[in-house]
Amino acid sequence: MAILLFIILHWYLSGFAQSFFNHRYAAHRMFSMSLFTEKVFFIFSFITAGSSYMSPYVYGILHRMHHAYADTEKDPHSPSFDSNPFSMMWRTYKVFSDILNRRIAIENKFTKDLPQWDSFDRFASSLLVKISWGVIYTIFYIQFATAWWMFLFLPFHFVIGPLQGIVINWFAHKVGYTNFRINNTSKNLLLIDFLTWGEGYHNNHHAFSSKVNFAKKWFEVDPVYQVIRFFRLLKIIRV
Repeated sequence: MAILLFIILHWYLSGFAQSFFNHRYAAHRMFSMSLFTEKVFFIFSFITAGSSYMSPYVYGILHRMHHAYADTEKDPHSPSFDSNPFSMMWRTYKVFSDILNRRIAIENKFTKDLPQWDSFDRFASSLLVKISWGVIYTIFYIQFATAWWMFLFLPFHFVIGPLQGIVINWFAHKVGYTNFRINNTSKNLLLIDFLTWGEGYHNNHHAFSSKVNFAKKWFEVDPVYQVIRFFRLLKIIRV
């Protein structure tokens, strides 16, 4: 039971951090928050993503490039230019690494107003810290796993971020339905959106990239939008 709960919590908490903080706040600035609150969510993202932590600054650049160059050769993650989801994510990782380590120049339009905490990003993205997270996950499994086959789920935690990226960046450009005709292959993944915190409404988002609510039809529900409304009431953020 502990292992199952850990898998569920890790998936949903890291997915929430990616959707709420990296995507809607960092990349799109759909709402604002104080610098103190921003740093709290930096740390929250680090704790929930663990070894898959992605710098919100670099994530924001990658995602803005995805919108600007969707399904072209300049898109950092498009299934139109890769034969399988793993090669796509490897290409994404190489671009991510180049940006993180300042090996390539980025246009100002992709970096404007992005949250930056360089010292924290260097720490959280270091190989030593990633290995440390792997050790923590392994110790947890040794402590709570009650059967050998449970250890088959251990690698899931090491790469949870890329797995979530594959769901949207690959499958939401391959399968699903469209509400809006736009100049890319984005689609909506209604049946599995309970796994993605509203990110599955990818066609909706590409059609209205500045809208904080990704749901458009009466049968679509965006969970993160509801959380944003709640945080706004508590004055944690400003929309």
